[in-house]
Amino acid sequence: MKNYVKLGSLIISLLFIGSTFAVDWPQYLGPNRDSISSEKGILRTWPQAGPEVLWTATVGRGFGGPAVKAGKVYLLDRDDQVGETMRCFDLSNGKELWNFAYNAPGTVMFPGSRGAPVVDGNNVYSCGHNGDLYCIDINTHKPVWNKNVWTDFGGARLPQWAITQCPLIYGRFGYCSLAGASGRCGCL
Repeated sequence: MKNYVKLGSLIISLLFIGSTFAVDWPQYLGPNRDSISSEKGILRTWPQAGPEVLWTATVGRGFGGPAVKAGKVYLLDRDDQVGETMRCFDLSNGKELWNFAYNAPGTVMFPGSRGAPVVDGNNVYSCGHNGDLYCIDINTHKPVWNKNVWTDFGGARLPQWAITQCPLIYGRFGYCSLAGASGRCGCL
């Protein structure tokens, strides 16, 4: 858990060193899905003490990164007792603004959430370790809809490594690999 918190803080520190207000990073691979930041003044080398840590937060297990949009940081984490939790933090100070937790029973090899959320309009989308794909309204903090990319589309037994998905929103369509449907991609 500590490594995940440090990783999240490190990512946030790296994205925002050298600028007061950074470009949003609302999805996996960034604003253009190409892993390229348009920011200027980003450190090319770290100081000997490492990058400045702006804030830290206590979160559950996970291997996915955050999404940043409009001064807020969205992160999916996992606790085998609670399930998965979508968290929203204030970018400026790390205060948790809200969270939405849902039951996602079971354990797998390397337990923890795996995907980065995507923020589009008034919704944040995420896919958890059991394949639970959620669309959550960022204003009400409640789900708009949810599907399971494994069981709802023909998966029999969850793989030992679980599900790793980063949804893609393009226009009015959402795309996600339908893990249980012979590797097909689905449009939601």
